[in-house]
Amino acid sequence: MPKPLYIGEFEVKLDEKGRVVLPAGLKKQLPKDTVGKLVLNRGFEKCLTLYTRKDWDEELGNLEKLNHFNKKHRMFIRQFSNGATEVQLDNSSRLLVSKKLCEYAEIKNEAVFYAYGNKIEIWSKHLYDDMMQVDADDFADLAEDVMGNLSLGGGDE
Repeated sequence: MPKPLYIGEFEVKLDEKGRVVLPAGLKKQLPKDTVGKLVLNRGFEKCLTLYTRKDWDEELGNLEKLNHFNKKHRMFIRQFSNGATEVQLDNSSRLLVSKKLCEYAEIKNEAVFYAYGNKIEIWSKHLYDDMMQVDADDFADLAEDVMGNLSLGGGDE
């Protein structure tokens, strides 16, 4: 069965306890049997990543393939899984974002759920806005670098 592909950008507010309502437009995209089985973890570039439990288990399976006798691999495993938390939606479709994860992602009271492909990222609104402020010419150059040689396996990495 193919992975679900998510789409959308949803601005949300956190309450004083760190709870945030899972946007209805995103909730309806999640497989029905996974809504109560979610994992929230640190992502890259100071965002958080929301996984279905099934997708999280796949990520853990990938980590198990790494060489645990290699120091860099062990450090990556520790850093990657640091803060991973199973989250449940309450009756109001809210999930609790731990203080540790909020601090990592610099989330105070405004956040953005950014869904693309099979990823759901949660950003502080200010970091998200900063990241998305890209000059049109810079974006065109990035597109050329990343997608320009796609038939040859990608651009320079």
